[in-house]
Order: sequence, then C-alpha cells, then structure tokens
Amino acid sequence: MEAFVYTAQPARVVFGAGALQHLGAEVERLGARRALVLSTPEQAAQARRVAEQLGARAAGVYAGAVMHVPVETARAAVAEAARLGADCAVAIGGGSTTGLGKAIALESGLPILAIPTTYAGSEMTPIFGLTEGGVKRTGRDPRVLPRTVIYDPELSLGLPPGLSVTSGINAMAHAAEGLYAHDGNPVTALMAEEGLRAMAAALPRLVRDPADRAARGDALYAAWLCGTVLGAVAMGLHHKLCHTLGGSFELPHAEVHTVVLPHALAYNAAHAPQAMARIARALGAAAGAGAGAVVDAPQALFEQAQALGAPTSLRALGLPAEALDRAADLAAANPYPNPRPLDRGALRALLQRAWDGAAPQA
Repeated sequence: MEAFVYTAQPARVVFGAGALQHLGAEVERLGARRALVLSTPEQAAQARRVAEQLGARAAGVYAGAVMHVPVETARAAVAEAARLGADCAVAIGGGSTTGLGKAIALESGLPILAIPTTYAGSEMTPIFGLTEGGVKRTGRDPRVLPRTVIYDPELSLGLPPGLSVTSGINAMAHAAEGLYAHDGNPVTALMAEEGLRAMAAALPRLVRDPADRAARGDALYAAWLCGTVLGAVAMGLHHKLCHTLGGSFELPHAEVHTVVLPHALAYNAAHAPQAMARIARALGAAAGAGAGAVVDAPQALFEQAQALGAPTSLRALGLPAEALDRAADLAAANPYPNPRPLDRGALRALLQRAWDGAAPQA
C-alpha cells in the first residue's frame, strides 16, 4: 500500500429521526448562550420555529442567506451577529445557509451548529466560498467547520423530489472527485464509494415516494459521507467549473453540479481509471447490475440524471451561449491539481456538450 496522510475533521454528528429535539442540549454543549439562527428567506418560518425551540438561548433570526454567499450578505450577517451579541450560529437549511454561517465564523470565530435540510454536504467541510464582483473564491479554514451537525431525516421530508435529486447528485460529485484527488487515501476512498452507492440507491426511492423516511435517512447518511470526503481532499476540475459557473453567472448551485458532473468525469476518465472503476462499481451496485456487468461511470451518471428528471443542460439553467468562452477562460486561468492537465480548448468543448445537453465524452 502506498503511503498517505489522512486528517480527520473534528465534528460532532447527531443523527436520527427526531434528532432536532437535542438542539438545546447541543447548543449548551458548545458553551453558547445566544444563538443566531440562520436561514434563507424561503425557510424563515422553519428558522423561527428553531428559535422558539431554543427559547432564551436564541439571540434572533437572520433569514438572509442566498446562493454563493455574496460578500455583502456575509458582512450584513456578521454585523447582525455582533449587534445581537450572538456567541454561536445555528444554520438550518442547505449549502447557502451553511455557507453564510461559515462566513460569520471566518470573520468572527463564532462556532457553528448546522442542521442540514438538503444533501449539500457543506456541513462536513472546512471549505468556504464568497462571491465578490462576479467571481467566487473558495478557501479552507478550520474555523468554518461546523462544531456540531444535527442530521434529522424528518426535516428533509418537505424537500421537493426535483431538488432532492439535484442536491443528491451534488453530494455524489464530492465523492466522485474525492476518488481521483491528488491527496486522496484509502480511508476517503471507502467513504466515497459507499456514499455514491447509498445516494444512487436512495434517489429513485425519493422520487417514487418523497415521504419515504428510510430513503430520506439513507440520503442524509450518503451526504454525510460525501461531504466528509470533500472536506478531507482537494477539489478538482468539476468543483472549479461549478464554482465558476455558479459564482460568475449566478446559476443554481446543485443544478450546475448535476449537469457538469458526467462531463467532468469523462474529461478525466482516461487519466483516473481506478477512480472510474470504483464509481462504476458503486453505481452498478445501486442499480443492481449483475456481477461482471460493465458500467461506464460518466454515462451512468448522465442516464441517472435523465431517468430522475434532473436537468442535463446548462442551456436549461439559463446560461447564455455567449458566456461559454468566458467560462472556459475563467476555468483555465488558474492551474490546480487535476488528473488530466487543463486544456482551454478541451474545456471549451466540455462546456459546449454540457450546454447542449449532449452525452458525456472524453
């Protein structure tokens, strides 16, 4: 076995149906007395219920989280936390809300307690993202990793099937890239393959019955694993492309991941054969493919998205055709570790196929 380094992220996880009942005790465990509850405007009512549950430990509610965490939003939230004398943040929602909590932690050092209601996985990573002037920058800082995560499948029952699918495929992207990360290791590879298998198996069940609590639990379990992988290894082409498309062109985060993933995997496939084999094995197992069946990982993901009714083209997400050249320029501008070297022409071709909704190809 080759030498490797694995650094575990120090997070506490409370998992299970009804786990939200432990919120007060978990805030107390953090030593906090005044928690600022964060959410998007759409989840403000849910945030208020969380604040009511906290009672005297709630400092207030800030329901201003939006996609890609604009710096203006982050600054306003930091100012509100200071005004209210908050000593921790409770983020309920998806990646946008967790991202806002991370921005507060980055600036102020306040601890975060995350309550995911989607499968974004951001709650398990020390990765933050901020968008300024049409450019999204990401970074890693241990201060932004939520100290505690409460996974309660009951809270995701209201997530519509379409959003469940794109959020789940977003999580799968974390695991898929983790399998060919330059700093990957056997521990993250095990988590990645199991996360892919569990999510691929859960999503069709959620589409058939959005109230399937067991499927909701399995999807959260998969998101936990996939997010943990992302938090432990470096991001490659897929995530860089999605950050470019989302931050610079204001495209929806999970949907962009869903569209781009098969194409990013196809771009890297010949340079990461072992990773593709593990992804294919996970997808084959989820689909019940027989022993020895050959599964093409990029094509399988593309067909899964189609079968589940997810978007498969950047055009459908509202990206104008004239933006493709700028997107390719941005994606190729700053080198980063990736199995296949970045080539501007090849990236432009990848983006064109993703825009057209064509099947992935190397």
